[in-house]
Amino acid sequence: MILSDKSIKELIKDGRLIVDPYEESNVQASSIDLRLGNQVLIYESDFIDVKKNDINVKTVEIEDGFIIKPKAFVLATTLEYIKLPEDITAFVEGRSSLGRLGLFIENAGWVDAGFEGQITLELYNANSCPIKLYSGMRICQVVLARLDSPAQNPYRGKYKGQKGATPSRIYMDFGV
Repeated sequence: MILSDKSIKELIKDGRLIVDPYEESNVQASSIDLRLGNQVLIYESDFIDVKKNDINVKTVEIEDGFIIKPKAFVLATTLEYIKLPEDITAFVEGRSSLGRLGLFIENAGWVDAGFEGQITLELYNANSCPIKLYSGMRICQVVLARLDSPAQNPYRGKYKGQKGATPSRIYMDFGV
């Protein structure tokens, strides 16, 4: 079941769901808007081998905005650090207003029950013109759903506790 604004606010008030910093005005009817953090990562590798931890990335701090060029892909982070209880899962959706500009906002995978950290977002500008983004702007929304029972194995994966835009750690799947 997808949670309503009332249920989301109750979870936050009870301390079971953590959203930090929390702005009650960002709670929508069935989601929470999250804001763009203060950094993006740009891949600078000529070739990526998924078995190796040698991906070159450049971290760009967003001060007066960041321009994402046409057909460009970057990783960004949410301003908010979240912590999901063991009976709540989430998925991330881009905001329609940004999608209408050609900005695709994704989160690679479901946000499992028990996850905590800032959410890394994959941004892709499908437009033919650059788009300027600003730290602190509402960038995505998180939809929360209650599991039928608490997870037996809540999230304890390689991205737990991440802060800032976090590049792929797929190499860890190979025991590297």
